[in-house]
Amino acid sequence: MSFHLIDLSNWPRKEYYNHYMHGLRCTYSLTANIDITGLRTALKRMDKKIYPAQIYMLTTIVNQYQEFRMNVDADGNLGVWDELNPSYTIFNKEKETFSSIWTMYSTSFITFYEHCISDMVCYSSATNLMPKPDGPLNTFNISCLPWTSFTGFNLNVYSDGCYLPPIFTIGKFIEQDKRILIPLAVQVHHSVCDGFHVGRFINALQELADNYNDWLYK
Repeated sequence: MSFHLIDLSNWPRKEYYNHYMHGLRCTYSLTANIDITGLRTALKRMDKKIYPAQIYMLTTIVNQYQEFRMNVDADGNLGVWDELNPSYTIFNKEKETFSSIWTMYSTSFITFYEHCISDMVCYSSATNLMPKPDGPLNTFNISCLPWTSFTGFNLNVYSDGCYLPPIFTIGKFIEQDKRILIPLAVQVHHSVCDGFHVGRFINALQELADNYNDWLYK
């Protein structure tokens, strides 16, 4: 996938980017509950796991919106990827450690699910942080905390505040009024992503979860 440099002189967000990257450097996070009641029931009928579906959904929406695919290259130049792939955590129950692995994205859920499950099985006993080799540059991060729910979650990334890709953290299911909700924390950089963009992302993700029949069997 290609990385396209942004022409800052003609970019509508130039002022915002310069302010939040070079002036008041700023990241922020937002936590929202996503209703997956129908989706979870359908996945149970199919005997499929929820985590790969969550990864697929997040990646699908990330790839819909440019502001979630932006990064800086080795020379500090701002650009945008054509497409991002998910890098996500898996847990080693015996060692009580986690590993971060990646799976190439496919618009076909069935194809992605099979590859994702294969990767999870392959590296389920890994004891190092990044066991899968040759990770692509065009990735973003997803982690999962299935042991606890939360109403807020914040990461403190110490990289001079220049880390632009979004970071997603999924919490334990919440059962509320006969609905199944998942808390989702979204962490972004204000230089490329405003509250409007995060709100649009959350709404699009909920719509994807509601309309699972459109993609779950393809």
